[in-house]
Amino acid sequence: MKVLLVNGGPHKEGCTYTALSVVAKALEEEGIETEIFWLGNQAISGCIACLKCRELHRCVIDDVVNRFAEKAREADGFIFGSPVHYASSTGAITSFMDRLFYSASSQGIFRMKPAAAVVSARRAGTTSTFDQLNKYFTISEMPIISSRYWNMVHGATPDDVLKDEEGIQIMRILGKNMAYYLKCMEAGGEKGISIPEKEKVTFTNFIS
Repeated sequence: MKVLLVNGGPHKEGCTYTALSVVAKALEEEGIETEIFWLGNQAISGCIACLKCRELHRCVIDDVVNRFAEKAREADGFIFGSPVHYASSTGAITSFMDRLFYSASSQGIFRMKPAAAVVSARRAGTTSTFDQLNKYFTISEMPIISSRYWNMVHGATPDDVLKDEEGIQIMRILGKNMAYYLKCMEAGGEKGISIPEKEKVTFTNFIS
């Protein structure tokens, strides 16, 4: 089993990476393979609403989104991490997730695979960022893995984050809880318990 952890921060080994590393260590101690995927610090285009992904089964903009989607096909669980920028996630990970989840929705890449959000901040804006990231999971039929508090760490530097003892404990418990859920899914599969059948989408709006 494997969990992909996405570092949506502009620094490869910054505060978000530090938090994700704690989660990854806890997962590995439970026998779960991990990979931390850094989005990089180059511009990521937002969704242009061309709908080409419906026929191509990938985003028409061929960049980090499609590279991650290929990895995601084989992954069993996901952790998406972002620092707080103006009380929301970074522009990079927002563009990334908008395009990733929309282009992947028709392919079933994420359906019924567990996910969690991790947020880092110097001081505030964490809960609104946490809420923003979780919305991608709930619209995609993904079970959300929780910890003993909201999944956030505080600090202006990676060293500060490591001093946030409660935040580090939250990350550690999150990793253990994700590992437990994945093992339960595996055990259920071995017993012949299958995921619910996917229903055809009922699509309405407020005009007709």
